[in-house]
Amino acid sequence: MNTAELRQKDVAGIKEEIKALQKAHFGLRMQKATQQLNNTGTLRTTRRDIARAKTILAEKQAAK
Repeated sequence: MNTAELRQKDVAGIKEEIKALQKAHFGLRMQKATQQLNNTGTLRTTRRDIARAKTILAEKQAAK
């Protein structure tokens, strides 16, 4: 999910997106622990997506 799409969402939508990304990241971590994850780069991208979403959420909450 890119920045423009996140900025169009409201605060509740961003929070839902963060929860979904965290759940996906947890699943990837479990796959890595059980040696089932082939592309470990996905961990990095999901971690950065979570950070991006949290940053935009903080900006929206500060603007209120």
